[in-house]
Amino acid sequence: MASYAKTLPEHNAAVEERSQLPWTAMLWFAALLIACYAPVLFGLVRQWANDEDMGHGFFVPLVAGYIAWQRRSELTAVKAVPNYWGLVLVVLGAIQMMLGTLGAQIFIARTAFLVSLIGAVLFLGGTRTLKILAFPLFLLCFMFPIPAIIYARITLPLQLFASRVAETVLNLFGIPVLRDGNVLELASQKLSVVEACSGIRSLISLSFLALVYAYFFDSKVWMRWVLLAATIPIAITANATRVTLTGLISEYRADLAHGFFHTLEGWVLFLVALVLLVGVHQLIDRIYRATHRSKGATADAV
Repeated sequence: MASYAKTLPEHNAAVEERSQLPWTAMLWFAALLIACYAPVLFGLVRQWANDEDMGHGFFVPLVAGYIAWQRRSELTAVKAVPNYWGLVLVVLGAIQMMLGTLGAQIFIARTAFLVSLIGAVLFLGGTRTLKILAFPLFLLCFMFPIPAIIYARITLPLQLFASRVAETVLNLFGIPVLRDGNVLELASQKLSVVEACSGIRSLISLSFLALVYAYFFDSKVWMRWVLLAATIPIAITANATRVTLTGLISEYRADLAHGFFHTLEGWVLFLVALVLLVGVHQLIDRIYRATHRSKGATADAV
């Protein structure tokens, strides 16, 4: 009985230790942030619904929230040590939003929400809590569309690359084609590689999926960044293939270069790109395991 009386306070202390995070304050901060940034967030959601390049935006907060929920045991085990630099970040985020709104800089106004959110986590939970939530917070970057000036600088080179590849392959197949910038003139019709066909859409979506896939299927943190880098050549190659196939198919049926079939073609090639990404992961993982096995065998032999 005395032993039980002795261990009971220790048990209560352990339970109290495991519930140090100020969950009520965190919920209040979350509600206040959403209320303060409501106009900005509403415009962001509206763009997700209307911009085909940002269709994945609806899934980003859901996936990030699920990953944060998976780490709840780590969060409950952390003792909250408030860091007042987080409060500074919250204020800086508010200032950034006001400046972005006044200057009609939508990207600056929108990313201010993430700055304030990071600041709130740091202020209420401390650096250890922020470290635990670092990855899901980073994923939230994919909620925001690329600034227009950067978008234009990225899409034009991608358009030109896809049109050059298509021109080269079509000539190899004996199909006469004249390229003028991002416009391909075939005997049957003229194909224009517009911004929507630049591949930026699949590049952004594939990058997000690469990080999420690596998180759930590989415990090595460095693998996330390797797969993120691998998405660039995979997405660009897939898009160039799509443009080339469109040119080849249009020589036989010009109507298939537009409409539903063209959209379906894009989805199929995106799935192929996703399979290639999984293949790259498996290849790198096998090389990594084989290297470690050989090192272990060498160490045992020595």
